[in-house]
Amino acid sequence: MIVQDVINHLEALSPLSYAEDFDNVGLLVGNKNAPITGVLVTLDTLETVVDEAIANNCNLIVSFHPIIFKGLKKLTGKTYVERVVIKAIKNDIAIYSMHTALDNAFQGVNDMICNKLELTNRSILIPQSGTIKKLTTFVPSNEAEDLRNALFEVGAGNIGNYNDCSFNVEGIGTFNGNENSNPTKGKKGSIHSEKETQISVTYSKHLEGNILKTLFKTHSYEEVAYEITTLENKNQHIGIGMVGELKFPLSEEDFLNYLKNKMDVKYIRHSSFLNKNINKVAVLGGSGSFAIETAKQAGADAFVTADLKYHDFFTAENQILLADIGHYESEQYTKNLIVAYLTKKITNFAIILSKTNTNPVKYI
Repeated sequence: MIVQDVINHLEALSPLSYAEDFDNVGLLVGNKNAPITGVLVTLDTLETVVDEAIANNCNLIVSFHPIIFKGLKKLTGKTYVERVVIKAIKNDIAIYSMHTALDNAFQGVNDMICNKLELTNRSILIPQSGTIKKLTTFVPSNEAEDLRNALFEVGAGNIGNYNDCSFNVEGIGTFNGNENSNPTKGKKGSIHSEKETQISVTYSKHLEGNILKTLFKTHSYEEVAYEITTLENKNQHIGIGMVGELKFPLSEEDFLNYLKNKMDVKYIRHSSFLNKNINKVAVLGGSGSFAIETAKQAGADAFVTADLKYHDFFTAENQILLADIGHYESEQYTKNLIVAYLTKKITNFAIILSKTNTNPVKYI
């Protein structure tokens, strides 16, 4: 098994096409074709984490946060980022980052928080736009079933809880091939009419490459007529943050104590109590102040996130309980999620959970 094999599994869980534009995800250091000796999973890649990888004979570090976020102009070892990259290269260790690709995955960062809080009836808090596309093509009617089935096989036609979805219209297609054409129907230089079926299927954007490859491979025409449209429909399974319900309503104080226990945190910064029970809870791992209004619009009684500033707490507006549990604390179980996922997919070498606490924030 090589590094790319592990990447394929990771990108099945969280395709990189769903990462935010500002982010830097994917293979940041190393050779994708290098044979794997072991995988170390961490939240952050620090020098101590690289040392841990060396000690455990792991030549791939899967890190949630990217060690290289902005462009590096020098590699002199002056900063911790440069030192990490230098040490990784010296020891032939690859570094792969998932970050917002996993933030936006349905079974990603926020799903893990929901699992910890045992929330039910979960849904995406902020669905990502532009993630659903539609393919429309035209095929000889006697070939329509084969093409539909081939497209379904590679993931086209999945809509929410339904699959093998398509829309089909019968009609007559006409074409006239020039002297350089090699038509599979009719003769070049003559107008040909063919009974055709127009097939329309939707698909998730990360599947586009395979879907087009399948279309061209399966379609019999020399020139395949097709259209691709990006839809504005909300995707139920791609987006950041989640909202769900507690099994039983809790008072605000009981909820915060419950949150401390479930997320293993000692301190929570929160907005004023509203003297009401907490039932519906929105969560967003990492910095989530941008989602406060969305959480209120979703009818959440509480919003669990991190990195709220002083003035952010005023935006609660006596409508919602804001709970800042800390950046590291909100994402700390992400590495457990990745280890559990890879362990199920790969059994012929070690998937190791990093023991290094990379939280840069200390409390007294």
